[in-house]
Amino acid sequence: MAESALDTPHGARRPRGLFQAAARREPTRPTKARNQDTRLHNRSLVLATLYRDGAMSRADLARASDLTMPTVSALVADLIDDGLLADIGPRSDVRRGKPANLIEVDDAGTNLVVVDLSLVDRFVGAVTDLRGRVVARAELALGPAVGEAAKALVFQLIEQLMERAPRRVLGIGVGSPGIIDDGGVIRQAAHLDWHDLPMATELSDRFEVAAHVGNDVNVAALAVLTFRTTHAQNLMLVSIEHGVGAALVIDGDLVWGEQFAAGEIGHVTVDDGGEACICGKRGCLDLLISAVHLRSRVEGLPAELRQARLAEAGNALGLVLAPILSVLNLNEVVLTGPADLIEGPFLAAANNTARARTLPPISSSLTVRSLAGDSDLTLLGGVSLVLSRELGVL
Repeated sequence: MAESALDTPHGARRPRGLFQAAARREPTRPTKARNQDTRLHNRSLVLATLYRDGAMSRADLARASDLTMPTVSALVADLIDDGLLADIGPRSDVRRGKPANLIEVDDAGTNLVVVDLSLVDRFVGAVTDLRGRVVARAELALGPAVGEAAKALVFQLIEQLMERAPRRVLGIGVGSPGIIDDGGVIRQAAHLDWHDLPMATELSDRFEVAAHVGNDVNVAALAVLTFRTTHAQNLMLVSIEHGVGAALVIDGDLVWGEQFAAGEIGHVTVDDGGEACICGKRGCLDLLISAVHLRSRVEGLPAELRQARLAEAGNALGLVLAPILSVLNLNEVVLTGPADLIEGPFLAAANNTARARTLPPISSSLTVRSLAGDSDLTLLGGVSLVLSRELGVL
């Protein structure tokens, strides 16, 4: 039976550890439009309209998509054959004439396989429908595996999930730590000892379905945009789970950066006289707010002093956020990580400092909120990757 929400147990995540610049991102080259391109565009438009707005007749769909009735009818027929749409019969509301049949996205007609590789002790995965509802799950203990051994576990986990999928698998979505380019090559994931690993291509070749791989924090941001309540199209997600990483979404699109490393705010200096960091600098934000460091600084303290330390850490984050918010005019910042660290003084201080250091037009529209303890986001981000790249619905 499908579950209503992902409920993978919360776990610690791997360190970011990204200190070497990757190769520069190549600009997109314009290409001449072809008939096949137009058909794919129209197919995505039909799917996106129904995915967003729900069931409608072919005539309503033609009006909503601004496509002709013959085009809509042909596309709907193909999409029904592919198991992506379903004809659910005549509408029930009273109208003149013969009631038109309604078409909707067949949420359970195909499956997605999604995996989260960012947990410290295990890899987790799920089989979902097109709305991110789980129909099966699996996980494998990671142990000391790195390099080829860790990659073999990824393939083993996905093989288990493919076998448990009751319907055709539309695609595979993967959230992994590291610098990952837009072709699904893991250029550097130091703590898994992966370098220039073409994970998406290897998965696609092995399982004969489309595979998409993204940075775990980036895909978590996509999950917020798609599966969590938000009205923002410009937002920032900050994870302190294990190391500090951030993802930026502008006008609904992820910001990758020239080296695919946008959002690495953990090594911004916030204290010139602070502790030495493994990156070679001193006083990095990571040393103040990442869960492993923050927990060690508050563990065993009296309640009042603990709250003061958490507020100090939240203030440091707010100092880093303020110029980013001012430059980009972001409307929302989402914090993820351990709930006992984020919720309370940390969140309040980050919010107050960010607001105090930005102009009223920015601060008045700003929401800083917590999704601490939500271990669903990376898996749901894998769903978002497949939906956006295979169906164009997001």
